[in-house]
Amino acid sequence: MSATHTDDTSRQTPADQTVPDPCAGWPDGGRTVRQTLDRVGDKWSVLVIGVLAAAGTLRFGTLHQRVPGISQRMLTLTLRHLERDGLVTRTAYAEVPPRVEYALTPLGESLRAIVTALAQWAGDHNAEIEAARHDFDAR
Repeated sequence: MSATHTDDTSRQTPADQTVPDPCAGWPDGGRTVRQTLDRVGDKWSVLVIGVLAAAGTLRFGTLHQRVPGISQRMLTLTLRHLERDGLVTRTAYAEVPPRVEYALTPLGESLRAIVTALAQWAGDHNAEIEAARHDFDAR
């Protein structure tokens, strides 16, 4: 054990309350879960899903404005992956100029509470995370 290791027994689960192993029982060793989390858990997907969950159907330009820091290329790639996974629909209208709208599918809508809770947690704990990073970097 290193000198900086702490044994925090307050986080241990009492013997009568077992926490299920999240990796136990996956016949493929968790491959499918990893692939899904890799897609819906990346920062851009979470932000895109969150914006669409809050705003509903949006055009590409509006979505680009509402997702801070994302490039047009990354937004295009993220939307394409989310569409491929069945989380977002893309509707193109034959107009001049062309209009393309994006919206969550029912499957994408099922992530609303999860994404909202994750964003809320990040906001609630940002100061603690920044303090921990500062302490770690100061070592």
